[in-house]
Amino acid sequence: MHDSLSQIFIATMLSNNFVLAMFLGLCPFLGVSGKLNTALPMGAATTFVIMVASLCAFGLNWLVTALDMQYLRLISYIVIIASAVQLVEMFLKKTSPVLFRALGIYLPLITTNCAVLGVALFQTAREYSFLQAMTFAFGGGLGFTLALVMMAGLRERLRLAIVPNVVQGTALSLMLAGLLSLAFMGFAGLGSGG
Repeated sequence: MHDSLSQIFIATMLSNNFVLAMFLGLCPFLGVSGKLNTALPMGAATTFVIMVASLCAFGLNWLVTALDMQYLRLISYIVIIASAVQLVEMFLKKTSPVLFRALGIYLPLITTNCAVLGVALFQTAREYSFLQAMTFAFGGGLGFTLALVMMAGLRERLRLAIVPNVVQGTALSLMLAGLLSLAFMGFAGLGSGG
C-alpha cells in the first residue's frame, strides 16, 4: 500500500468510518449513544482498545507469518482484544466507578465489537507498515468516537422535540443512524489523493 498517513487517517475516520460506512460496531453505537456523558468515554475506551489491538496484531502477524502459523491469527487477535478490554474495565472500575456503572454491559462488549477486530484484520489484509497500521487504528478509533458523539448529540436534542409515537425509540435511532450514514457518504473520495 502506498497510501500516505494523512490519506489513511482521513479515509478511516470519515469516508470509511467503521460505524457509518462499514456498519461495524453497531451494538455499542446504538446502545451507548443515548447520552453524551457516556458516548465520549465509550469512544475513548474503544479507541484505546483499538490502538492496543492494532499494535499487538501488527507484531503478532509478523510472528505467525514468520512461524508459518497463520491459522492462529484470528484467535490470537481475539485474545489480545479481550485482554485490552479487561485492562480498560479494571482501570475504569478503580478510577471512575460511576462511569463504569453507566457504561454497564457495553464496556465488556468492546471485546465482541466488530470494529475492533475489523481494524486488526483490515490492517493485516492491506499489509500496512507499522506507522500506517497505527494511523489506521487511530483514525478508526476517532471515527468510532465521532459517530458515537454525533449520535448522542442528536438523540439528546430529539428528547426535547415532539416526535410521533410511531417513530419513538429504536425506530428513531435507526433513522438517525441512516441519516448520519448518508451524510458520511458525502466524504467519499476524501483522502483518496486523486
